[in-house]
Amino acid sequence: MMVRMSEAIPARRGRTPSADVERELLAAAEAVLVREGPAGLTVRAVAAEAGIAPMGVYNRLGGKDGLVEALLIKGFDRLRVSLEEAFAAAGEPAMRGRFISCGLAYRRFALANPHFYAIMFEDAILHEHDSQEVHDHAAACFGALVRAVEMSAAAGVIAAPDPLEVAQQIWSAVHGAVALELKGLVLTPDPEYTYQAFIATLIRGLAPR
Repeated sequence: MMVRMSEAIPARRGRTPSADVERELLAAAEAVLVREGPAGLTVRAVAAEAGIAPMGVYNRLGGKDGLVEALLIKGFDRLRVSLEEAFAAAGEPAMRGRFISCGLAYRRFALANPHFYAIMFEDAILHEHDSQEVHDHAAACFGALVRAVEMSAAAGVIAAPDPLEVAQQIWSAVHGAVALELKGLVLTPDPEYTYQAFIATLIRGLAPR
C-alpha cells in the first residue's frame, strides 16, 4: 500500500501570531494579579499560568516591567470605555442623568476590577512604570471625563468655566470615595446609597448659580 508523504508526515503546527501570544500573556498576568495580588505578579508566575517558558515573557513583553505597563494600559482603557459607554447610553435622556450614570460607572468599575484599580493608582507602581505610553492612556481616560464635563456644562447641568479643572476636581472626589470603600472605610449601612448621595451632592455643588 502506497502512503502519500503528506499523510505520513504530520503537518507542522503554524506559529501563533505575536498579537495572540501577547493577549494570552496578558490574560495570564491578569489571572495571576487577581489570584495573588500585585506582589505575586512575577515573570515566572505569569509564564507558568500561560504555559510557556519564562523567556517567552521577556521576548514578547520585555519582562516584568513590560507586563505591568501592559496591565496599566489595559486598566485605564477599560475605565475609559466604562465611562464613555455609561455617559452615552444612560437610560435617562436628560444630560443630568447621563452625568450621574458616568459617576456611578466609575464606582462599578473599581468594585468589579479591584485588582486593576489597585495597580492603576498605586503610587509605587506608577513611579516605577511611568512610561509615556502609560501616561497617554491615563490621559485618554481622563479625557473621557473632560468631555462629559464639557457636554454637561453646555447643557446647563453644571458650571464649568474651566472643564479641565472641574474634571480634575471630580476625579479627585470620586477616587477618594471609591478608595475609602475599597479599604472598607465606608461606615454607613449602605455604601451604594452613600455613593449615590455623594454624586447628587457633587452635582448640586457644581450647579450653575
